[in-house]
Amino acid sequence: MNELIKPLAEIIAVSVEGVGIAIIGLVSFLVLGLFVVQLLRRRDVPATYGQVRQLLGRGILLGLEFLVAADIIHTVAVELTFETVGVLAIIVLIRTFLSFTLELELTGRWPWQKQG
Repeated sequence: MNELIKPLAEIIAVSVEGVGIAIIGLVSFLVLGLFVVQLLRRRDVPATYGQVRQLLGRGILLGLEFLVAADIIHTVAVELTFETVGVLAIIVLIRTFLSFTLELELTGRWPWQKQG
């Protein structure tokens, strides 16, 4: 049974990782296009910059969530050893730190602070 689950879990993990990478890449190109279009229309540059920055940050956050999910799937379902769990813990810690700092940068508050 385990021999059947491992290849399927690996395919799922790689697919979820691909989705995360695709989200970050697509959002980056879309946001760049939006920025160029807004500049050509001679919109307010500081406001456009803020909007582009917000959209790009949100795209990166969403992509990071998918990448963390892929790492968890891969570690738990494919290679569950103390070494891979340790590596997973470090990866999740780094990506969580990135998510928190991006959230702070985008909203001006920590994720656990109330809005207002």
